[in-house]
Amino acid sequence: MRPNNPLFSVLREQPFLLLDGAMATELENRGCQLADSLWSAKILQENPQLIEQVHYDYFQAGARCAITASYQASLPGFAARNISAGEAQALIRLSVTLAANARHRYLSEHPQAGPLLIAGSVGPYGAYLADGSEYRGDYQRSLRQYQDFHRPRIAALIEAGADLLACETLPSFDEIRALAELLNEYPRTTAWFSFTLKDAQHLSDGTPLSEVVAFIEGYPRIVAIGINCIALEDTTEALRHLHSLTPLPLVVYPNSGEHYDPVSKTWHHQPHGCATLSDYLPAWLAAGARVIGGCCRTTPADIAVLHRLQTASA
Repeated sequence: MRPNNPLFSVLREQPFLLLDGAMATELENRGCQLADSLWSAKILQENPQLIEQVHYDYFQAGARCAITASYQASLPGFAARNISAGEAQALIRLSVTLAANARHRYLSEHPQAGPLLIAGSVGPYGAYLADGSEYRGDYQRSLRQYQDFHRPRIAALIEAGADLLACETLPSFDEIRALAELLNEYPRTTAWFSFTLKDAQHLSDGTPLSEVVAFIEGYPRIVAIGINCIALEDTTEALRHLHSLTPLPLVVYPNSGEHYDPVSKTWHHQPHGCATLSDYLPAWLAAGARVIGGCCRTTPADIAVLHRLQTASA
């Protein structure tokens, strides 16, 4: 039996579900220092109201789904800062509460805007390592180790009321398999899975996407699949390939179009101009994308442009 899919109610009304954009970028733009192994998750403790405001600003820009600030929130990550397991789970639950507060505030001002969704972010084990391995997939753990790592966060996100999970930036087939099996412990929960890639046909760890998709088809709680946190120019070909493999709705939320220099830890525009999310929207829709937003270095302004295009095409 397939569980209830909260994406359907939105996708019946719109050609695509509009996600938010980057959380960390907005926090940095508003003065936060995120050069830290906890990344944006540290702000759950330091300045949670700022996270709530960023969620609200994305709803104001037209997003219909907020992704919680729990991507790099894990019990081991918090433990390294002498934060107890109980406190860590409370912070993860808080990430959902902050998004829900922003949703409540926005809907109280715009009662005709709903439904608005909250996706609980489940970042990969590589994000906890904080060494860029979520883009390489070159770490290895057992099925049980992956599940023991992810279970407390998933349980906290569900307990706090997330509408679905965003298992995102996944580079490793072994970790994908562990997460898919773990979802069986939560029969009323659904998730999208989005990947980082080596190229248009392979996960970052080299596994063919055809193998990944064939596996996922056996797990009805995975209600959409796609790609995130990759370069704009790599998105369309990958979406076309995924569309040839599955009828599931496709997810895409790439980086802004800038390129990251891991040595200087800075972002740079391409020398011949910088494309935007909106430039790629027609190709994404043609390739089967139904859940669309932005990842690193995207802002509420980028989401507002997508919203205007969505409204014009409705």
